[in-house]
Amino acid sequence: MRNIFLLLFIALINISCSKKETDKYPIKQANWKSKEINIENFDDYFTGKTYLPVYSHIYHVHEHRTFDLTITASIRNISSTDSVYILKADYYNTIGENIRQYVKKPIYLKPLETIEIIIEEQDIEGGSGANFVFDWANKNDKNPPLIEAVMISTYGQQGLSFTTRGVPVNE
Repeated sequence: MRNIFLLLFIALINISCSKKETDKYPIKQANWKSKEINIENFDDYFTGKTYLPVYSHIYHVHEHRTFDLTITASIRNISSTDSVYILKADYYNTIGENIRQYVKKPIYLKPLETIEIIIEEQDIEGGSGANFVFDWANKNDKNPPLIEAVMISTYGQQGLSFTTRGVPVNE
């Protein structure tokens, strides 16, 4: 009789743990297609480039043990009056290979709007030296977009999170 209760208890725990938290609250990526803009020439705009370091995993204890992370890259328009245009959002791995292009056509962010790119914890393609390069344009050089990343993971009772901030690229 005890074994039956034990088996039922284990089955109940297994069922309750098998539903992922993301099933309840799915990650919703912004509909970037609706944000596409048909501006062919940005010559009359101030343009810039931002490099954002991110980490799809970090090393733990030694080089053969890693801690996988979820990355949220956040692109924020800090202007309260003007739109900002994202011309390119490319994701690179540790050895500098472009592994994904998130922007095929220029997109716009309304004043004070934020869009995000989510790299799931299981996606370790970027590696410990992953990064993004964003090309952007706006009407003046006063309010470039603020581009940051949050990396987070939990395992058992261990939680880890940290942030990075984009830096301008002057080429």
